[in-house]
Amino acid sequence: SNPHRILFFWHTIGNKFLTFLSNMFTNLNLTDMETCYKLFNRKMIQSLDLKENRFGFEPEVTAKISRIPKVRIYEVGISYYGRTYEEGKKIGWKDGFRAIYCIVKYNLFS
Repeated sequence: SNPHRILFFWHTIGNKFLTFLSNMFTNLNLTDMETCYKLFNRKMIQSLDLKENRFGFEPEVTAKISRIPKVRIYEVGISYYGRTYEEGKKIGWKDGFRAIYCIVKYNLFS
C-alpha cells in the first residue's frame, strides 16, 4: 500500500462529532459531513438560499438538502491527503464551534 499522511487526532474526533450531530438532526447516515466533495445539479443548488462561507457551508448545505423531498443522497469513496498547517491548512477550533452553531441553526431554525 502507498504511504499516507496520518490526520491530526483532535481534528478526526471533531469531524466525527460534527458528522454525528449533523446526522442526528438530518436523519442521514453520512460518514463525513465535512468532506467538501459534494455534487449537485445546477437547478437544485441554485434553489437553495445559501448564507454561509468557510466551514459553515457544509452543515448548511447538508441540512437544506436533507429536507428536500425525494432527493437521493449517495456517498462515494474519495482519496484525501490532508495538509499540514505549514502547507496551508486553515481550520482551527473556532471553525468547529461555527460548524456546531450552523448545524443547530439550519436544522432547527430555518
